[in-house]
Amino acid sequence: MNPGEAENCREDMEIDGMPDGFNANYLKAYYGKVFPHSDIFKWMCYGHDGKHPGCDPTYLSRREFSFTLDNDIYLRFQSYTSAYELESSIKEKCPFKIDIGPVYSVNPAKRHAYAQTGDNVFTPVERELIFDIDITDYDDVRFCCSGADICLDCWPLMTVAIKVIDTALRDDFGFIHILWAYSGRRGVHCWVCDAKARRLSNEQRASIADYFRVYKGNENSNKKVSLVGPVLHPFLARSYTDVLRDFFEGKMLLSQNILSTEEKYEKILDMIPDESVAAELRGKWQEMRKAYGSKDDINVVRWEQLKSLLCSAKLKHIQGLRRCIEEIIFSFTYPRLDMEVSKHMNHLLKAPFCVHPKTGRVCVPIDPNNCEEFDPTAVPTLSQLLQELNMSGSRADMDDELDRTSLGRAVRYFRSSFLQPLLRSCKEEIESAYNSRLQQSKNNLSW
Repeated sequence: MNPGEAENCREDMEIDGMPDGFNANYLKAYYGKVFPHSDIFKWMCYGHDGKHPGCDPTYLSRREFSFTLDNDIYLRFQSYTSAYELESSIKEKCPFKIDIGPVYSVNPAKRHAYAQTGDNVFTPVERELIFDIDITDYDDVRFCCSGADICLDCWPLMTVAIKVIDTALRDDFGFIHILWAYSGRRGVHCWVCDAKARRLSNEQRASIADYFRVYKGNENSNKKVSLVGPVLHPFLARSYTDVLRDFFEGKMLLSQNILSTEEKYEKILDMIPDESVAAELRGKWQEMRKAYGSKDDINVVRWEQLKSLLCSAKLKHIQGLRRCIEEIIFSFTYPRLDMEVSKHMNHLLKAPFCVHPKTGRVCVPIDPNNCEEFDPTAVPTLSQLLQELNMSGSRADMDDELDRTSLGRAVRYFRSSFLQPLLRSCKEEIESAYNSRLQQSKNNLSW
C-alpha cells in the first residue's frame, strides 16, 4: 500500500453523515475497531495455537489467505504464523475482501522455494467442506428481482436452501460444526468444519456434492430436475414433506405469482409430460382469465386445479404425471449449489465478517435454527457500524468497542454457537491423537 492509499484509510476520519453502503475510506477504522481478528485466528488454528505437545505449530502457517485490495489488486498465498501477524497484515492492507483457502502441505508463501526442489510437495491437504449458493441461479423462478438484486420475497429461497442442506449434513452425514454465513450481497456460504470434513479427498467431496445434485440447470430442457426411481430418495422425501412443499404452496406461489399470467404458467405446463393434459389445463386457465371473479387467489386456484387433474384416477395410466407435481416444486425451490466449489479442496471462499464492496454489508453468520428470521436488508453496513462507534464514543461504561455496534450480536453468536464448541472438539481430538501416538510408541518399544 502506498502512502496515498494509507492516507485514505485514516483512522481518525470524520464519519458523521457518511453515505450508506461501502466506502473504502472507512476500512481502516473497521479493521482497527470492529473486525474480530482473534476469533478468525482461533478458528483457523483449530486448537493448534496452544501449548499442548500434540499441537502442530506449523498448522496456521500452511493456511492460505487471499486479499483483494483497491483497484482489483489480488494477493494470493498469504500466510501467517501468529495472531499478531494476521491482524497486523489485515490492518495494514485494508483488504476489500478476505478469502480463505486450504491448508497446504507447506507454507504457501514459500511455495516457489519448494518448487525448485523438483518435488511436487505443494498440495492442499486439508480444507473445510464448503457450499456456495447464489440467488442469481434462481432467476428463472423468481419474478420480483434478477441478477444481484434481492428482496424479502425471493430471499426465502436461501432460507429453504439452508434448511435442506443443513439438515442433511447433520442427519445424513453426522457433521456437527457447521457455519452458515451471508455472502454480503446475494447468497449464502456454508463451512463444514468437523475434522472428518476437513480431511475429505476431492473424490469424497464430489460424492457428497453429488448426493445433493437434483437440479440440472439446463436452459434447453423443460425438465430442470432429475428425480430418479419409483419413489423419492429418503433425503429428498424428507426435504419435500418438511420444507419444499409447504414453502412452495404457502409462500412462493403467492409471492412470485407463479401462475398469474400466461407467460408464467406456460413454464409450468411445459413441464407436464402429456400434451393433452397440459392442453386441458391451458383451456381452463384461459377461460378463467376471461371470467375470473373469485375472491381466492388465482395462483392458488390454478395450482389446485393442476394437482387435482394430475392426481385424478382417470389419468393413472399416464406415466409420470404424479411425479410431475414433485418435479415442479423441486424445480422452483430445491437448493441450487455451485457444485465445483464443493468438489475441490483448493477453492477460495470469502471469510465471515468481511464487508461486501458492492453493498457495504457485513458477511454475518446465520443461525440455521432461526434462519427464517434473517433479513439481508437489515444486516449491519460499514457506514452504519462506524456511525454507531462515533455516536457512542463518549460513553465510558462500554469497554468493548464491538458491543457498541450492531455487529456485537453476530460476533457473540459466532463465538458461543460455533467457535467455542468447535475448539472444545479440536482440543479433545489433539489430546486423543497425542495419546494414541504415545501408546503406539510404547508398544513399539515393548518389542
